[in-house]
Amino acid sequence: MSAHDQLLVIIDPVARRSDGESVRIAKDVLSAGAEAKICLPDDVEEFARALARRGSRRPVVLGDDRALLRAVTLLHRERETVGGTLSLVPIGAPDRVATAHALGVPPGTVAASRAVLDGTVRRLDLLVDDSDGVVLDHLDVPAARALAAGPDVAPAPAGVWGTCRSLVRTLVRPAPTALADRTHRLRVEADGVLLTDLDTPVTGLTARALAGTLSLTLLPAGSPPVHTTARTLTVAGPDFRYRADTTVSGPVRWRTWTVRAGAWGLTVPREGGRDAS
Repeated sequence: MSAHDQLLVIIDPVARRSDGESVRIAKDVLSAGAEAKICLPDDVEEFARALARRGSRRPVVLGDDRALLRAVTLLHRERETVGGTLSLVPIGAPDRVATAHALGVPPGTVAASRAVLDGTVRRLDLLVDDSDGVVLDHLDVPAARALAAGPDVAPAPAGVWGTCRSLVRTLVRPAPTALADRTHRLRVEADGVLLTDLDTPVTGLTARALAGTLSLTLLPAGSPPVHTTARTLTVAGPDFRYRADTTVSGPVRWRTWTVRAGAWGLTVPREGGRDAS
């Protein structure tokens, strides 16, 4: 990377609160290697405004997987991911930066900052759903233990009370079968081909974009997994939640995901890391 490159360093507020020392180190390394404008948004809205006003500067996000997903989502909704490149310095607990590492960003604040300065751009696929949401790495349908998934899940009071009542009933008398609590009724289509319908219970579905296609694994209850590839995936059924990377969304009754091959660029080290191809 040329020393004359201009960076827009957007520091996620969660990163500032959780690990100010790593933020300081990243700022020092980036500022020493390039002309860097530092932005300190206080909330999601200010984060979005800072990214929208980046001009010719290359955006660099200091934050966790949620900050990365937020930035890619905003770029996608601007319809600028095809030509755009994003850099990330992961800051957060290990489980909060797992997606970034899976995509090839190195662990360690200094190593990740140097990759921003000296790395190369890797084109990565993107899963885009029919509500304009995006998936960077992996999709799980339905989301396991959605109500216990923490701050990524929107509040659902009715579901919480239902869970409590179910727990009380379980304590009073055994559930008829544990399997019934782990299976789901879903209609799944891959490129318009029906893989399973509502009359066949499944334990779940996982998908990830790989080499321009969706790699799918369907888990029928009591049967071997079904593996296939497709460009589009449609899931329908009773209200279900799904996990896109680290974020749980829903409930919905219908959702379609489509692969966008090479839709965005992420700066990674010139050697090592995961190859998107």
